Formats: sequence, C-alpha cells, structure tokens
Amino acid sequence: MHRHVIRRFHTGLLLRALSAASLAALASFSGGSVRAEAARPDALRVGFARVCITPEQPLWLHGYASQPRFRPFEGKLNDLYAKAMAIEDSRGERAVLITLDLCVIRAPEAAALFGRLTQRTGLARRQLLVNFSHTHSGPMIGSSDFSRVPMPAEDQQATLAYTAQLYEKIADVTLAALADLKPAELAWGTGRCDFVRNRRLYREDGSYRGMGPNPDKPVDDTVPVLRVSAPGGPVRGLVFGCACHPVTFGQENLKLSGDYASFAQEEVEASHPGVQAMFVQGCGADANSDPRCGPDAEKHVRLQGRSLAAEVGRVAKGPLEPVRGPLRVKFAEVALPLKPIPPRAELEKMTGTLAHNAKRMLAALDSGRPLPSHHQHPLALWHFGGDLTLVALSGEVVSGYARSVRRELGADRLWVAGYSNEVDGYLPDATIVAEGGYEARGLVADIGFYSADAERTLVQAVREASRALPKSSPEKIPR
Repeated sequence: MHRHVIRRFHTGLLLRALSAASLAALASFSGGSVRAEAARPDALRVGFARVCITPEQPLWLHGYASQPRFRPFEGKLNDLYAKAMAIEDSRGERAVLITLDLCVIRAPEAAALFGRLTQRTGLARRQLLVNFSHTHSGPMIGSSDFSRVPMPAEDQQATLAYTAQLYEKIADVTLAALADLKPAELAWGTGRCDFVRNRRLYREDGSYRGMGPNPDKPVDDTVPVLRVSAPGGPVRGLVFGCACHPVTFGQENLKLSGDYASFAQEEVEASHPGVQAMFVQGCGADANSDPRCGPDAEKHVRLQGRSLAAEVGRVAKGPLEPVRGPLRVKFAEVALPLKPIPPRAELEKMTGTLAHNAKRMLAALDSGRPLPSHHQHPLALWHFGGDLTLVALSGEVVSGYARSVRRELGADRLWVAGYSNEVDGYLPDATIVAEGGYEARGLVADIGFYSADAERTLVQAVREASRALPKSSPEKIPR
C-alpha cells in the first residue's frame, strides 16, 4: 500500500475503536465544530468569490437601442462584478449562484456560457444559476443584438473579445467560490422597497396607452434577504433581491454603471466590512425605479441604492428564519407557447416595438423557413429542506408571475426571481398579452410573441417541479 492509503486505513480502525465520548472529546480538541457541522444532515457549506468585469476599453452600453447610445461609453460610475455563492449540503450536492452586473444574455450566448462553465468546473448544467441585474448602463455581450443597432465592425469585435474574456472570468469566479466552501449558517427574511413603481399607463377605457409611473397598479416590492454567517460567528454574505428595472439612468447616460443595484451592493458592503453583497433581480419587467432620468439621475440613484441597502441591513439584523439543508436543485426547459403567426398584412403594419419581430417573421415567410410555435424557457428551483424555495424564471418577467407562483406554491418560504439563466425578451402574463403594449413585444434572438397560455404553462411547470422534489433526504450524491 501507498503510505497515505495505509495512514487512512489505520486511522479508520482507530476511530471505529473509540467510544462515542472519546470521539466527542477528539472532535472538541481538533476543530470538532466543523466536523459536527458537516455530519448534520441539514448542514450547509458556503463559499464566496468575486471578480471585476469592468471592460478594459469603452464598449457600447446595452439597454436603450436609441441614438444617444450609439457609441462606446464615456467614463465610469461603478465597477461591475461577477459574484458567486457556492453551496454544498451534507450529501455532497453542490450548486452555484452567479450574479452579474449586466443587462441581458440571449439564448445563443447563454448556451455558450453554460457550455464553458460546465466544461471548466465539472458541474452539471442544473447546478449553475446565473442572474442578471439588468442594468441599462452596462456593456453589451455577444452578437445577438448587433442587428438592432448600427455598431461599427471594430466595436463589434471589441464586444466579442470582451464576451470571451467575460466567460473565462465567470468560470474563474465559480471555481473560486467552490474552493472557498466553509461551514455556514443561513437565515432569511423579507423587507420592502419604496422606489418600485408599475410603469404601465392606461386610458379611461382601460386600454394601454404608454409608459410612466403608475402607483395604482401592482408591483412586487418585496426585498428578500439571505444572510450567510460563519457558525456562531460573523456575517460572510448578504444576498438580496428587488423586482425593478435598473433604469434610474436614462438613455442620455454614457457612464458605465450598475445603476441602483450596484450602488446598493456598494452601500451594503461599506456598512458591513468583509461581507460580500449579491443582488438578485426579481420579476420587475413592468416596474421602473422612480424617480429616474434627468439632470438629478445620479442623485436619485445614490439615494435609491442607500435606501435599498438600509432595508437589507434592517432585515439582516433579524429576526430571521433559519435556512437548512438538504439542498435539492431542479432544472428544466419548459416549452412556452407562442401566438400563431399573424397574417402578412398585419405583420406589414406592425411598427415601433413590434417591428423587430414582424420584420423577421416576414423574412422567414419569404424564405420558406418554419417559424417556432414554442420557446424553450429555462426554469430552476433551489429547495432548502422545508425552509426556503428559490424559483428562478428566465426572461424579462413581469410582476404577475411572482403573484401567480405565490398563489400556486404559497407565499411563505418562497423567493421568486426573474432575469435568470437566459434573457431573450419580455415574458408577459396573460393580462398583459391581452392588453398589449411594450412588455408584449416578444422575443429577441428567437422569433415570436408569447401566447396568453404561456403563463399557465410556466406556472404549471413550476408546480410540477416543486412536487417532484423528494420529501426525504436521498443518499449521498455521487460526484
């Protein structure tokens, strides 16, 4: 036998010979709290890491496809980050949450990113969850949106080079978080955000008329907060959410920024030294920060960041509900139905926000190419024992989905996120599909407009995924 194998063999005999009292004494003498924590079936280990993803050269910003933005950014208000939180339960199940201070990722880019992550980390696709803050003042990634803006070839190449570097940095930070796994105590609670406003305006007859702050319509103003601490020790991480477009900076802003989400993270970390703050975007596709834009935008965004950070700090002080293992992770792709292809005459009349899909549909019809009837929607569920379930929906998800999922699963012990894994356009609920308007504009890289049945299909898939989670702890998960 090799020396290290012999050593393990004799150690095993010795430990089996020790009494329970002797084992307890040995554990107490040599880091027993860590060993005891690892032995508990509901124990969790957590690791954190971050990496700066601020571009080394100015790139085109993403979020407003309009004339003022048709150039590289000029200056910087925030550094942007990729942050990772790795979790491992007592069975060896692992999952990593990655938060990005970026706007969106389309389906082709998402496939490339997750392919690179699984290759470099050895994790399965289901073990990886990426959430985008949706800042409208961060750099474009990938090529899927090149056709929507007049970007010169040299700027396109710079964007693609940045995207390739970004994927490697995201893989690096994922591996770093896994290498940082330590015993942890998790707890969570919820607060409220005071600057989230519904942005859909209506005429007296109830028809949609445009965009602007509408305090009379509902939003998801909850602020979920997950606190991660060393056992009996200091806080290591604060993961928090908000369901609101980060658009305090308007199209006239040419400075790189994570908008209110970055200012909030910076404020949390400044007031909690040594803590990693991570922002998770919720179902806020039909909500904007208020106030926003104009000459006072920078003042407003700093106040919003400070306000959100203060609420996170208040909630984090407790009382909070414990979050324990085992961790069960489920991932699926749900075929969401699209509307039937409109008649050619109707497509030819479509303008404004609908024109992007209309032109591509007409081109497909002219070339004889088939158009999709469904869009594959990535769906992820993280279930922590009976304490908390994180439901992560993809796309620009409107607030109605948060309400629908809570009605289906129960609002207690539930965190509903949007903008996860892939963001290929708006995901309207059945009400907004019927009303029309900006959030019913359809897909971007894929082609089509969502059907009113998409909401029922997705909520049913969430329910089925939740029911499929085992109620008892399975055996140790093989690597």
